[in-house]
Amino acid sequence: MMILSETHMLPLKTSNYKHMKFITLFISSLIVILMVSACQEDFLEKYPLDQVSEGDFLLKTKDHEIYMNQFYNWDLLKTGKFASGGGLYGLDINSDNFIGQNGLDDRLKGVRVSESNNSDWDMYYKYVRSINFYFDNYEKCIDTYDEYKEYLGEAYFFRALIYYQLMQRFGDVIWFDHQLDSNSPELYGKRTPRNEVADHIIADLDEAIKHLPATKRNDGLRIDKWIALGFKSKVALFEGTWEKYHNGTAFGVSGADPDKYLKIAEEAAKKVIDSHLYKLYSTGDINNDYYQVHIQRDYSASKEVMFWKKFSIALGITNKRMYTTEKPGGKGLTKSLIDAFLCIDGLPTTKSPLFSESDLGDLEKEAQNRDPRFQQTIWTPKAPWKIDNGKVTSWDDGIYSNLFRSSSYSTTTAYVPRKGYDPDITTHSTSAEEAPDLIMRYAEILLNYAEAKAELGTITQADIDISIKPIRDRVGMPNIKLSDITVDTNWHYPDLSPIINEVRRERRIELNNEGHRWYDIARWAAADELIIGKRPKGIKVGTENFPYFYKHGEGKYPVDSEGFIDPYQESLGDAGYGFNKNRDYLDYIGIEQITLNPNLGQNPGWE
Repeated sequence: MMILSETHMLPLKTSNYKHMKFITLFISSLIVILMVSACQEDFLEKYPLDQVSEGDFLLKTKDHEIYMNQFYNWDLLKTGKFASGGGLYGLDINSDNFIGQNGLDDRLKGVRVSESNNSDWDMYYKYVRSINFYFDNYEKCIDTYDEYKEYLGEAYFFRALIYYQLMQRFGDVIWFDHQLDSNSPELYGKRTPRNEVADHIIADLDEAIKHLPATKRNDGLRIDKWIALGFKSKVALFEGTWEKYHNGTAFGVSGADPDKYLKIAEEAAKKVIDSHLYKLYSTGDINNDYYQVHIQRDYSASKEVMFWKKFSIALGITNKRMYTTEKPGGKGLTKSLIDAFLCIDGLPTTKSPLFSESDLGDLEKEAQNRDPRFQQTIWTPKAPWKIDNGKVTSWDDGIYSNLFRSSSYSTTTAYVPRKGYDPDITTHSTSAEEAPDLIMRYAEILLNYAEAKAELGTITQADIDISIKPIRDRVGMPNIKLSDITVDTNWHYPDLSPIINEVRRERRIELNNEGHRWYDIARWAAADELIIGKRPKGIKVGTENFPYFYKHGEGKYPVDSEGFIDPYQESLGDAGYGFNKNRDYLDYIGIEQITLNPNLGQNPGWE
């Protein structure tokens, strides 16, 4: 069947389709056991998989709950691929922060090619079809509005989320707000301009906020009003900065109004802040708290983790994050990320007397006098690597002394990611784990607020004190003083204000490897500064600090003229990354989609 008709047609009234549809609902009912304490036996008894008609569904509130469960899945809740083998904390593989075990990202190299069909476009529009089916049928419910309104709120949230993913990937997309059949003329219309799509998304989020409760739902496993507000700040910040920094390019918006969206982002984030419901996890241990928030086993009582995903071995819904990060396995954080960490005096390494070039190459010395998030993000020799029946093995004894010895001990940069790894061996498994994943942290909302205000040019010291200061306080770092920001000669954006540079730095450090970095680069149109012509580098090596590098890695991991690992020196050459700034900020529309609807057109550079 052609992709367009698959994507937008009405649910088919055939026995095969009903069978497939309710198998999907059955799988969703397994997920709800994770998220909801209620048992699903009544549902299975009431709705035999081979007997239910569409007219019987969505009549009761429980139906609404079950129908919404299908949208609580990883494809929608978090972007990125698991190609790095690091799970959640390997999502920056498509950026300048991280190199995964499968090599460099094709987008960064500029070697992507369009294919006949873009399966992601198809996937997202299948979700559009499913959510619009709900909107066209939810009023059939015989229960009262007050009984099912929270699921209506979820529906608005998920339609906003689906279209946000589409807008991030493809820019202009067709907005549908009701279900269509194969003959609907809307299927053959032009794409909706991205700023209009953004307006629809924000309107849907406003509806979600109206219908969702203001209290935590199912321990943070289901959407509530504050999560929707936090997401609204994210969407508006994305569109506002996209319109600002892509203005006048092929990716720009006609009639761009970035300040409109930046103000929406500011206001939404401020409402979350002013709720006083959230705060950053902190016990006062500046050298451990940031690390600990990423390895907790349960976030039901967390004040920082607003939204998270739970796993269950018993239900076969599992993670494998700890086991896959026990050894480097070819992964590495980039020198570019490491260079962004400030010293503990709040100064950049280019200005601080606490930093010495002679320490480069020694992980323990490099971590000294740096932002404590350095050693909570990157493995250093004395960090506990495994705890087994009370016996602690350090990373030095387990890994560091053997780096480059074999494939499992290989690393592209020697800056191996530690963040999100729990040394407790009982949490590890070669087959399945229950390590939860974070979807939204309060820290992101604080950063959204600070950035929106900085981009608007209205940020004050008071704004910094309620946003950046709590983030830095957790790790004992000095606050930003708006009137006294030290100029860093290594700023990536010297033409922008000092506060924008420092807010962007803070965002990179705090949210590193959580899947935000590529979309930050894209919305800032920052490939010129961060990607094009660059090669990812690693640590400075010598025969003493990495003896196995010379015994087992020489030739595989070349070094540059200053002695820093330059793993892709040969493949990228002097030209560096070949990112095409006139094409690669957006994905291509599949040829099959365009053939079915020529009015879609193609994205810039992919023609």
